[in-house]
Amino acid sequence: MLDVLLLAKEAVTFLAPFLPYLIKSGEALAEEAGKKVGEQAGGGAWEKAKTLWAKLRPKVETKPAAREALEDLVANPNDEDTRAALRMQLRKLFVEDELFAQEIAKIQNDVKQSGVNVAAIGDRSVAIGGPVSNTTIMTGDNKPDK
Repeated sequence: MLDVLLLAKEAVTFLAPFLPYLIKSGEALAEEAGKKVGEQAGGGAWEKAKTLWAKLRPKVETKPAAREALEDLVANPNDEDTRAALRMQLRKLFVEDELFAQEIAKIQNDVKQSGVNVAAIGDRSVAIGGPVSNTTIMTGDNKPDK
């Protein structure tokens, strides 16, 4: 069975940096800015983000709560609460439509296989592009000296 919580989390994590540009898709300036963000992530990230968003968008737009969560995340892309709200709305969409969830999972699998890098955005952010265990990650101004 598909882990819809993980699926929603991966979708939001990948799309969050691109959403402000995807929302304005078709505008030349937004397209160029999205491409630049994608270049930093590598692996054709902008095109992958457009593909994923093209699949998600129609479902998101049919649900007012999902639309609102999306708008909040676009306005505050680094805010964890807005990310969590969109994750919850996506999870609901995936639970309601398992075939849709499987289609999203396939797109996200393609993203992973293409070598798209995870980007840490914002002060004291941490990005991990693969499994990590037995590790301590410290950020901030008061990390201990070694």
